[in-house]
Amino acid sequence: MSETEIRDDRAAGRLAAVQGEEVVGRIEYFVLASPAPALVPVHTIVEPAHEGKGIAGSLARELYAIAAREGVAVAPLCPYVVQWAARHPEDAPAADPELLRAAREWLVAHPGRF
Repeated sequence: MSETEIRDDRAAGRLAAVQGEEVVGRIEYFVLASPAPALVPVHTIVEPAHEGKGIAGSLARELYAIAAREGVAVAPLCPYVVQWAARHPEDAPAADPELLRAAREWLVAHPGRF
C-alpha cells in the first residue's frame, strides 16, 4: 500500500487523503467567518475499498492540526468528526456551542453546498 498524503483544498472545502493519485477519503468542510473563524467539517467519506485503515481518523487529526496551526476553532457538524473528537480530547478541543449554532445556521442558509 502506498503512503497516504493529506491535501487541503481550501477553495473546494475538501481535505483529501490521497494514495498515489487516487483520492481514497475526504472531509468536506467550510470556513465559518462569524462569530469567530472556524473550520466546519460536514461530511467524512472513505472509499469502500479503503475503509477500516484509519484514513478517516487521519483526516480528522489533520483537520484539527490545521485549525491549531491557523489559530482557529473546529465546529464539527460531521457525526464521524464529533465522535473522533470525543475520543481524542487531547487533539480536539471542545467545540464552542455558539460556533456550532452559527455553523448549523450557515448550513441551513446554504442548502445546495453539501
